[in-house]
Amino acid sequence: MLWMLMSFVILILFYGIYFGKMILQKRKGIQTDQIAKREIKDKVYYIELVLKVTTFSIVPVEVVSILMDWSCLPTAFRIAGIVLGLGGDLIFGIAVWTMKDSWRAGIAENDKTEMIQDGIYKYSRNPAFLGFDMVYIGIAIVYCNPLLIIFTVFAIVMLHIQIKQEEAYLPTVFGDEYICYCKQVSRYLGRKMI
Repeated sequence: MLWMLMSFVILILFYGIYFGKMILQKRKGIQTDQIAKREIKDKVYYIELVLKVTTFSIVPVEVVSILMDWSCLPTAFRIAGIVLGLGGDLIFGIAVWTMKDSWRAGIAENDKTEMIQDGIYKYSRNPAFLGFDMVYIGIAIVYCNPLLIIFTVFAIVMLHIQIKQEEAYLPTVFGDEYICYCKQVSRYLGRKMI
């Protein structure tokens, strides 16, 4: 029962941050969800569409895994999964808060946003995605079952592909400033030695 409670806390915090921020931005007239909203149906659009379907599909798999308490790992691993998931919530929350109103989900070609390099963004170019990964992996460790592992791995791969798309796009918006930033800060975690 404790595993179930802690796992639902992780998911509620994570999705509460995600949708709470979207609601707050919508009240300001900001369209946060830009995923697969492009006019042009190109590679970027289809990758974002698969990402969106994947991130929505993993939720019922996580919930069923939690309710059925499907697990194959010892208690120490499950504790590590809870800690990892809560850490993911924390990192995701800090990332979204630090981005202020520049946070978007997907490539926002028609929005003017600010390039954020301070706070948690000094140590990770993609802390929000890092938070996603940590939450997904944490839940997968707590409820280690083949279906959840498959969905988790696929979701993490899709998030990585989305990061690569965004990193290819951002130099067109922020130019040399973004390229210099990429040379200083790692994609997921850490500062680079220059």
